[in-house]
Amino acid sequence: MWVRAQVHRWQRRDGFDKMDLYTRGTLHCLVWMSIVPQVLLPLTRPVRASDAPVALIAGTVLAGLAQGFCATPLVARGLESYLGHRTVDRRLAALGAALMLASISGLLGLGAHTGPEEFPELSLALSAAVLPFGTSLVLITPLWMSPVALTAVAAGAGGGAALAGGSRAFVVQTLLGMTFTIGLIAVTVRISAWSLGVMSRLRDAQEVKTRLAVAEERLRFGRDMHDVLGRNLAVIALKSELAVELAQRGQPTAMDQMVEVQRIARTSQQEVRDVVRGYRKVDLRTELLGARGVLRAAGIECAVQGDGGRLPAPVQSALGWAVREAATNVLRHGNPQRCAIRLETAPDSARLVVENDGAPPGTTVVSGGGSGLHGLRERLAAVGGSLEAGPTGEGLFRLTAAIPLPSPRSTEPPPPEKD
Repeated sequence: MWVRAQVHRWQRRDGFDKMDLYTRGTLHCLVWMSIVPQVLLPLTRPVRASDAPVALIAGTVLAGLAQGFCATPLVARGLESYLGHRTVDRRLAALGAALMLASISGLLGLGAHTGPEEFPELSLALSAAVLPFGTSLVLITPLWMSPVALTAVAAGAGGGAALAGGSRAFVVQTLLGMTFTIGLIAVTVRISAWSLGVMSRLRDAQEVKTRLAVAEERLRFGRDMHDVLGRNLAVIALKSELAVELAQRGQPTAMDQMVEVQRIARTSQQEVRDVVRGYRKVDLRTELLGARGVLRAAGIECAVQGDGGRLPAPVQSALGWAVREAATNVLRHGNPQRCAIRLETAPDSARLVVENDGAPPGTTVVSGGGSGLHGLRERLAAVGGSLEAGPTGEGLFRLTAAIPLPSPRSTEPPPPEKD
């Protein structure tokens, strides 16, 4: 059950969240994988058999563990700093650098007591000691600075290995191993952070596109309201001024003008209600194109089949509202990546199917008053249609609107009666 729950949680994540979790997990695994040799190698038999003090062995092991616990938040904050979300505490960075130097110094001290030739794993341990702090250093410093700083640390470690009695071959081996580790850090960590940064900018751009699509829809609604009220309000204002002037002159036609103002006001009120309640005609083809544009702007792949150009006007209007409501639900619910809109027509019926993925497990359709699917059912029922909406399994959600079409014979005028 726990594994299934984790799989569902992973499936509900969008692309950026998956990339973010993968990148952070990789960097933290890289850090703790480097802690293992730092902790285990000082406990090997050559070190225990040497005259190395127990305090030095314990101190080296503790320094390695402390590097892991310090590098974990430092890497996380370094990644946030690279993405431009926050800055890194300098005291935490200084602590990470001090622990790295302490680990290197402890390992070199053990090598001096054991003898580098008797402790061949020393070069591996030194390379691992650079990795925890080096991972975060690559993220919080400019691209050129971190390789320079880490190369200087590698050169210092190589010199320390020479002072500990290591041969020339051992010193060269240590320098090559640490250089490879530095290159691995500089390339892997930087590329991973850069890829995550690109994904972050793409997500931000996608959110901007979505907001622009919503703003465009609001502008369209505003234009509809202006078209409905603008002319009528201007007429009301003019007729009101005329009625005032006629009343001041004592003309009885002032009453007629006020009656006309009252009629226009009531008409305007009804038109506003028509806009708000959605009783105005909706063009099905426009709604299909608009739904595809809005969904694609939100980063959802959308395929549309059919346009319903030959359907009766009432059927087109009802299906147009179904397309609008379905597109709104796709944007608001779940984490969809693909959406398919199919308009199927037959001689006796028209059927609209909207199917999208990314539906959360356990999704249910709540029935009740108000707008949304309940209001859409009422619109379809007015033309004899029906609505079905709900999950189909495997993270899919399907909305189906079906409307019967009048038979061609029923629309023909009756034959003339014979005498």
